[in-house]
Amino acid sequence: MTTKIVIIDDHQLFREGVKRILEFEHSFTVVAEGDDGSDAVRLVEEHSPDVVLLDINMKQTNGIEATRQLIEAFPTTKVMILSIHDDEAYVTHALKTGASGYMLKEMDSSELIEAVKRVAEGGSYIHPKVTDKLVNEYRRLANQSNKGRGYQQPEVHVPLHLLTSRECEVLQLLADGKSNRGIGDALFISEKTVKNHVSNILQKMNVNDRTQAVITAIKNGWVEVR
Repeated sequence: MTTKIVIIDDHQLFREGVKRILEFEHSFTVVAEGDDGSDAVRLVEEHSPDVVLLDINMKQTNGIEATRQLIEAFPTTKVMILSIHDDEAYVTHALKTGASGYMLKEMDSSELIEAVKRVAEGGSYIHPKVTDKLVNEYRRLANQSNKGRGYQQPEVHVPLHLLTSRECEVLQLLADGKSNRGIGDALFISEKTVKNHVSNILQKMNVNDRTQAVITAIKNGWVEVR
């Protein structure tokens, strides 16, 4: 089946580059483009896309506000934010507003295609560099809640009751903020194999995305925070 995509970004050259990358994937079709978040509701109403890619910084209506408007008008809309900001405040705000994904503009083409596929299938995708930031934010909040006692990393108990030994290794590398390619390089396995392991981990842990898996693992003392 064809995945229909709308791209909204106020930089034409970047927008054209993203479109070119996406259309290398035969199952993707870019059905419309816009240069401001104010175009979002109109373009979704006209073209009924599966995924909307939104720049976070635009002159009139930014990506966060456009996401809010889209989710209100079309609750099942799948939105992925494109941003230069890896600050956890931006990410948290975007996800709370209803975005299903958050990608940094420094992404490579394979990451972009993987992210769009996952979001189109009803999942979520957060850039690995941002995952690392969110983990650090979790640690900061944990430290605040334990003020006076100090934050201590729980003793690590590898969850072999739940995951295979290889999946435990992948989970630790996810917590280290590594991308699929980085995990593959570290374990000498293919990216496709890494994707299969990550999918199994999410299913077994009953979480929706990599970030939830990492936060759950840290809370349970299943990985080392380093």
